[in-house]
Amino acid sequence: MADEAAFFSFLEEANKDYQQTQRDLREIDILIKQSAAEVERLAQRNVQATSQMKQLDNNFETMPRDYIREVYEGVLDVQQRLYTMRGQLEKLQSDQRNVERLSEFQGELLALTQDMQAIPSSSGVSQDTSMSIGDQSSIIRVIQTEEAAKQSLVREMHDGPASSLSNFILQAEICQRFFDIDADRARAELNALKSTAAATFNDVKDFIFDLRPMMLDDLGVVPTLRRYVETFQEKNDVSAQIAITGTERRLEGHIEVTIFRGVQELLNNAYAHGQASQIQASLDMGQGQITAVIEDNGGGFNVEETFSSNSTHIGLPALRERIQMLGGELTIQSKPGQGARAEFKIPIESDFVVA
Repeated sequence: MADEAAFFSFLEEANKDYQQTQRDLREIDILIKQSAAEVERLAQRNVQATSQMKQLDNNFETMPRDYIREVYEGVLDVQQRLYTMRGQLEKLQSDQRNVERLSEFQGELLALTQDMQAIPSSSGVSQDTSMSIGDQSSIIRVIQTEEAAKQSLVREMHDGPASSLSNFILQAEICQRFFDIDADRARAELNALKSTAAATFNDVKDFIFDLRPMMLDDLGVVPTLRRYVETFQEKNDVSAQIAITGTERRLEGHIEVTIFRGVQELLNNAYAHGQASQIQASLDMGQGQITAVIEDNGGGFNVEETFSSNSTHIGLPALRERIQMLGGELTIQSKPGQGARAEFKIPIESDFVVA
């Protein structure tokens, strides 16, 4: 009876989730239409501003500097707003695709659970049903984690390098104009443009590395983690070290990715949420097992609450499930105010050789 009640409770929650997703889709559709209309309006204003810029080009030397500044600032404002709205529209469209996939998945899951109602109740059926529900829950959490990470990178890219790049062309044009009438001002603008370009280039490299470090495929997980921890320490101004023991070697691709993502998630969690100033990581490349340990002096957290079914945390629970899918285990020891110690182990085939 308890299993049957739990099943019907799950079915009810699945239906609620599906209905909420449908509402989300309708809201996103409205926002997309509004954003598309605003993009069209700004695009028309950009055409007008560009035309005004061309008129200015023909009479640049005779125009007052205040008017020149006003025109350039107007064009820059319109183009920045247009770029921002296009970015927002693209994000909404991406969200729409993600929610549509989630809706499709929820619909299939709902149909599956409804079909199960017609199956005669038995102990074997109950076990299969529970296993199916658990597997679906794991898949959903992993998908949510990956999408959350991608959305975070999109936001960072949009607010950082993309925003800076949108100013480059106009800054270059301003430099070009000032070379004929104010060489010192032109040099200053050019130096500012160069500094912005260098900073943007470094940001782009960081985003690419966080998304998928190329050296992970080329050199393996050990050199990649050494580089990542070194960059993490410099970027965040914290003390972060990693010690490697055992036999350094290449592993299967999915194992290396999981190890890297695991250490990455635990480091970021210690810094961003635990506010740690010292983080010590270690990686033991054993013959039949990989063991990673991350310890920090941060504020700690309630482990049971983080991994509870009602928790809003996604990263650590999804990491645990990903490691468990590979036959491994993630354990965390922490309390509020006492830092944290996280350890995960992944079994491997000791005779694996990279081709």
